[in-house]
This record gives sequence, C-alpha cells and structure tokens, in this order.
Amino acid sequence: MPSTLAQAAVTRSPLALVTAADARVLGIRVPSPAHHRVRPGVYVDAAPWRRLAPWQRYCVRVHAYLRCRPDAVLCLESAAVVLGLPLFGEPRDIPVSAPGARTSRRFGDVVLHTSDDDREITRIEGALVTSLLDTVVDLARAHPPARALAVADAGISARRGGTLVLDELTARNAQRRSRRGRARAAWALDRADGDAESVGESVSRAVIEWCGYERPELQRVFRYEGHIDRGDFYFPAANAVGESDGWGKYQLHDPQTAARMLAAEKRREDRLRRHGHGFARWDLADAVRVRPLEVALAASGVPRVRPREAAMLATLGDRRRDAPPVAPPLRHASSGRAPARHTTPAETHRHAVCLTQKLCLTPEVRVVSGQCAVRAPCPAGTCLC
Repeated sequence: MPSTLAQAAVTRSPLALVTAADARVLGIRVPSPAHHRVRPGVYVDAAPWRRLAPWQRYCVRVHAYLRCRPDAVLCLESAAVVLGLPLFGEPRDIPVSAPGARTSRRFGDVVLHTSDDDREITRIEGALVTSLLDTVVDLARAHPPARALAVADAGISARRGGTLVLDELTARNAQRRSRRGRARAAWALDRADGDAESVGESVSRAVIEWCGYERPELQRVFRYEGHIDRGDFYFPAANAVGESDGWGKYQLHDPQTAARMLAAEKRREDRLRRHGHGFARWDLADAVRVRPLEVALAASGVPRVRPREAAMLATLGDRRRDAPPVAPPLRHASSGRAPARHTTPAETHRHAVCLTQKLCLTPEVRVVSGQCAVRAPCPAGTCLC
C-alpha cells in the first residue's frame, strides 16, 4: 500500500530541538562540537543530524523556525512538511506567508511571501499552514513540471489520503490574479491522476511523455494462474508492464522479510512474462536520468509514438529551489582541525555553493546582510554565497 499524506506528514521535529534558554536550564553547553546550530539560538545533537536524509534535515529546519516563530504561517515547501506532500531533497528556503507585507522579502533562509490572493489557513498540531488546496496550487506553480505533477497527484489521490478534487485545483489556479506559474500548474493539473501511488510513478509519467512514448494505463490488474497482479504502468501497444520501484518497499532492514518480498516479486514478474508481457523496471533516479528509463522501455518493446521533448526533459535538472549540497568541514592547513566557528544552515548552504562552484577560494567566509564577505575577492568577480 502507498504511504498516505497523514503518514508522510512531519508534525514534530525529527530531532529534539534545544534552544539557548533550554541549554541554560539543562546545563548543556552550546555552541559546542556536540551540537549543530540549526538556526540562531536553536541546536540539535550533531551526530544524528549528520545521519539525516536531506528531506529530514529540512523538516528539522522548519520546526526549528517554528520554535522561534510559532505564529508564522507556513506555505509552499514548509507547509508540505506538515501536510505530508512530497518533498524533493532539501529545499533551500523556508517559505512563510505574509499577507500583510507590501513586498516579499528574504531573511537568510526564510522567505516572506506576499500575494494579491488570500490563502485559507489551517492549524495542524499547533502549526499554522496554508490549506492543502492552496499549498498544492502554490507548489504546482513554483515547481518544475515533473515535481508539480507529483504534488498534484498526491493531493487528489484517495489511496494516499488526498482529499482534493481536480476541478477545484484547476479552478483555484485559474482564479489567482497572478499569472506567474499559471501555465506550469495547468500542465500538471491537466495530467494529474489519483491512481499514481508514489513520486516515482508521477515523475516517470512525465518522463515517459517527454520521451515520446504512449501514455500508459496506471495500476492495471492482471489475473493469471489464480493470482491477482497489478502493474504500475501498462503499455497496450507493446503489451508491456512497467514498474517504478524504490528499494524501500522491500524492507531491506529485515533480511527475512526482504527475502520473502523479493521472492514474491520475482514470481510475479515471471508469471507476467509467461503470459506474454514485456517487463520493464526502473526507479526514481533512473527516471530523472532519463536514459536508463528509455533503455528499460526499449528492451521491453515499447515503441515511441512521437518525438522527444528536449526542452521539457531539461526541466528535470532544475534545482533552483534546492539547497546546494553541504560541503565537508573545512580544515586548517596547519593543524588539520576543523574551524571552531559554527554557521547557520543558510550560511553553510551559501558557503557550499562557493566551494562546489570554486568561486571563493578563501576558507573564511562570513555572511553579512545576505552578502558574502571574504578576505580576498572572488576570482569570478561575483560571489554566489
């Protein structure tokens, strides 16, 4: 069974948050090497922080912000954390709705969004968030098309606990006074399907279309040899079944359970092949890379029915809303020790951009009013910190 929005919702921080005031009461020394500063005045244990997946780090950052600003209204990706909508890695910003503000503004990794259109506000486990309807439309307008489709699918999927109706999403998108992102959201809403059971299936559908293949049927049921089997995708022209799987469903942490599930999956695939079906398998990473998915479909006999859409495929590489990869700790040349200075997540992310793009060659970078101050000028002339 696919995970539901309620199961995916993160209404509490994945790690215990310790404020500076808490630390004084508990006798904990912060800052210290044992604690990671999530944002000014809020810390978590450093060791478990380093083990978190990117999306889990983002959940911690959002809840750390709520600890400082409990009356804030979360929107876009930050609202998705509490609503259980899909997250893609670690988003760069913590968006907050600020309807009374004159203009949208940025404060570090917090972005205050204003709009000509009101948003419905709901409270979930104490957190104020924009409604599921408004959040899905906002994300569909802001995300690249494949991600927008994944969010729309989740919002209308009854199997995953989605409560929205496609017509109301389409109407809300059309009613917005701003035209920014309207066409992008319309593309996703035109293709949204509540039968999609995962982000991988949603993104795969977008890639399949852009690669020129026929539109597959979702969750096709087959009855063979006394068994009922269901395929993620069915391509009628090739009589082929496609599966977009992640390894998580096999519960690899439990070897015995994993062995049973893998054996059952192998028997299911063999059964479908015996009855004349081609079979293709890929995961989300394969779909994003495109070529592995194309190879899998070609091997199972699925033909192209139209030309590839290169411009749409290029949007799979759009990472503008993602946090840059976090660089490893810098070392002092003389001692090999990491610097003692503790940076905020926003500072760390900006510093990582410089390191990965080799724009700032000095190891000592500080952020002042959103700008990067360095001992020596950036070789490129402009610092992307």
